[in-house]
Amino acid sequence: MPTSLRAIANKATTDKAHRFRNLFGLLTSGFLGWCWGFLNWRASPGVDRVSARRYGEDLLANLEGLAGAVKGGWYRAKLVLRKYIPKTNGKMRPLGIPSVADKVLQMAVKKILEAIYEADFLGCSYGYRPGRGAHDALRELSAKLRSGPYHCVVEADIQSFFDRIDHEALMAMLERRIDDKPFLRLIGKWLKAGVLEPDGTVVHPVTGSPQGGVVSPVLANIYLHHVLDEWVEGTVKAHCRGAVYFCRYADDFVCAFEREDDARRYYEALGKRLERYGLTLAADKTRLLRFSRLDRQGSGRFDFLGFEFSWGKSRYGAPQLKRRTSRKKYRASLAALQAWALEHVRKLSKPAFFARLNAKLRGYYRYYALRGNYESLSDFRHHAVRLLFRVFNRRSQRRSYTWAGFAAMLEHYRLERPRIVHDF
Repeated sequence: MPTSLRAIANKATTDKAHRFRNLFGLLTSGFLGWCWGFLNWRASPGVDRVSARRYGEDLLANLEGLAGAVKGGWYRAKLVLRKYIPKTNGKMRPLGIPSVADKVLQMAVKKILEAIYEADFLGCSYGYRPGRGAHDALRELSAKLRSGPYHCVVEADIQSFFDRIDHEALMAMLERRIDDKPFLRLIGKWLKAGVLEPDGTVVHPVTGSPQGGVVSPVLANIYLHHVLDEWVEGTVKAHCRGAVYFCRYADDFVCAFEREDDARRYYEALGKRLERYGLTLAADKTRLLRFSRLDRQGSGRFDFLGFEFSWGKSRYGAPQLKRRTSRKKYRASLAALQAWALEHVRKLSKPAFFARLNAKLRGYYRYYALRGNYESLSDFRHHAVRLLFRVFNRRSQRRSYTWAGFAAMLEHYRLERPRIVHDF
């Protein structure tokens, strides 16, 4: 970390009321060069079709030109290229892809904002933060549910969150910590940048921050820090008679309560709180349920970060927190694997096909390999083998493999087997 960022982080930690100035002055070509190293070179290019590799061929001149445009005041954010990817519910998720130059500058602003706000963010927030991830949230939530006095859970999700961030509210939140108008105007340019749709039309959004933009995740965290985290920690817990635990990963969050009346008041107030900031709860993903190790028969199930949580009993009859792969994620992963296999089975040689297939399986296993979830992982591999058998036998009009021959091929290419790697 550059000395300037370390000094900002130290000041943010020691003085919670300090408003930072001259952040705009940090955006030099040298600082942009440091930020360049954090970009994903394989990411899709933006509207100008300039890839990261091509931009890096004359990196020094490009960075000096970008820094000069920013300092000179003639920098303009390019249009954001809109792409749509399918979601597990059949809908499409809109992604916004900035140009490479905008990505470099957004990375610089992101690093500055992280230096300031990591001192302010609360421990209940896990998404899009350095050194924190989904497994940290799952570990903490599991520990709290096992040992805490919680009997009710409210699971919630915000509908189209990235598209509904209120620009004025976000800028007002940033002004609490930042007293640098040129720096804030730079962020405003990205929020208001036009979006180029696949049909060629250009849309100028009045709300939202493009999901896929480099700076969008930290802006989203700042927004939800003020809208949710501070509200739960400062207001909800103060008005509850029992214990409360809140856990948020991006716009996906759960809140556990000791008392049902506290949970109901929170459930009723949550929608109103979000409406004040232009947000809406996703009705199909928001509910209040009984969830208690003392009442396993009456306890429900809830999903969080791809896992289904429920209460069961151990081999000794004691209450045990159960976690298995969410059925929706399980089915979506199998469908995605089948679609990929159908597309690539004829394009790739067998060694290349199985090398890439094993990489996909390793990624799946590493995420879902929580203690107690081996049965789901083993079941996933079993069904993956069955669909691969069908895929390979569709390569020609004649049946290519018997089960014995197919099993021998899987053994030859060492198809990945699951193993538990997260012992919590």
